[in-house]
Amino acid sequence: MKRSPQNRFKCVFPAKSANESFARMIASAFVAQLDPRVDELADLKTAVSEAVTNVIVHAYAGTDIPPEERVVIMSGELREGRRIAVTVKDRGKGIEDVKKAREPLFTTSAAEERSGMGFTVMETFADTVKVASRPGKGTSVRLYKRFT
Repeated sequence: MKRSPQNRFKCVFPAKSANESFARMIASAFVAQLDPRVDELADLKTAVSEAVTNVIVHAYAGTDIPPEERVVIMSGELREGRRIAVTVKDRGKGIEDVKKAREPLFTTSAAEERSGMGFTVMETFADTVKVASRPGKGTSVRLYKRFT
């Protein structure tokens, strides 16, 4: 039997670099109800930051999607056992090969001097990272973190 989350949020904001810090603050405010340790909070903020940055940099690049439709959809759930799940979605071009994209140093933006470490950073700072993507439809990254 799947249990309902104890609390949840959802927000939509423009996929602009100025909003990366906004996303970090949303995650921080939401997890504050658990009175997390500083290092746990920093880990979650770092993972969320990378997920949102991936949307801003990659999701809409080279598409005909109008700027006003280039959004980040972020949601979160507080679950039993002091567990948080944060989902960062886009409606962009999607990822052709998720397995390849998750490899350290893989980037589709080498000309922009991107390191290709976004998913590696997310995996380092979250307990579990799940990625679902459909070319032409968008990507969803779900970050799971347990707080002590």
